[in-house]
Order: sequence, then structure tokens, then C-alpha cells
Amino acid sequence: MDSPSPATLQIEEMKSYDLPSIASLHAICFEDAWHAELLGRILTAPGAFGLFTRPHGKTVGFIICRSTGEEGEILSLAVAPNVRRNGLGGVLLEAAKVQAAKLSIESLFLEVAEDNLAARRLYEKSDFSTVGRRPHYYRRRYGPAVDALTLRCELTP
Repeated sequence: MDSPSPATLQIEEMKSYDLPSIASLHAICFEDAWHAELLGRILTAPGAFGLFTRPHGKTVGFIICRSTGEEGEILSLAVAPNVRRNGLGGVLLEAAKVQAAKLSIESLFLEVAEDNLAARRLYEKSDFSTVGRRPHYYRRRYGPAVDALTLRCELTP
């Protein structure tokens, strides 16, 4: 598959019929995969939203967020391995920040594994900074547990 151009990507809001393809991509990208039913429960909670892109009809990236008033949290962000490192993660992240601001969310939080250097660079470029640490938070199937870094980004109105 050709890598989609970030400038021409169409970002869509997740609907219930999109969840099987989102769950499939989640399973490719994470050890602890979220199934479509769980994704549906997350997205039907008050303040939750999900955005994704599917150039050529195949889901290649998504972001899922929720809010509790003025603060929001990025629960999951994934890009298909075969199209990584072309700006898609940044496009999804910026789209989520715009959507969050529309919902009057003033700051976004997320957690990232300390050893996920590519994700940490992406978040740093998008104005997230480290505000906390959870020791041994991510249990790995193989190897030692990894600390989670808690990051925060202030959104401008």
C-alpha cells in the first residue's frame, strides 16, 4: 500500500460500524488489544470521541479520547506499521486537539511507555511535556515492566 499523504488525509469520526476495523488495527499495534465491544463502550461514554483515517478503504490510523470537563485524555493512538513515520500520527494528534478544543477541553493528558521513543518524539513535537511517571506500569509479555510517562499539553482556545 502506498503511504497516504498527510496533507490529503480525510479524518473521520468513529461510528459503531467502524469499530471492527479499529479493533483489528489496535490488535496489530498493541499487546493488550481492545476488541470492538470494548471500543464501543469507551466511545459511548460521555465526553468520548474517536477519529480515524482510511485512505483506499483500509483503516490505517486512529486516536481515541475522553474528557472529564476541562481536562481530556488520549486513551489510544495507533498507526499501521506499514505507514508509520510519514506524519499520520501527527495529523491524528492535531485533529484530536482541534476536536478537544471545540469541546472546551483546556488540556490533554496521555500516558506513554518510557521506551516508546517514536511516540515520545511525536508528543514532544506536539507540545506535550512530562508531568509524571508511573513506575513499572506497562507489563510486557516478554521482558521487564516499563515505566509510563504522563504527558500534558495545554490547548489554546
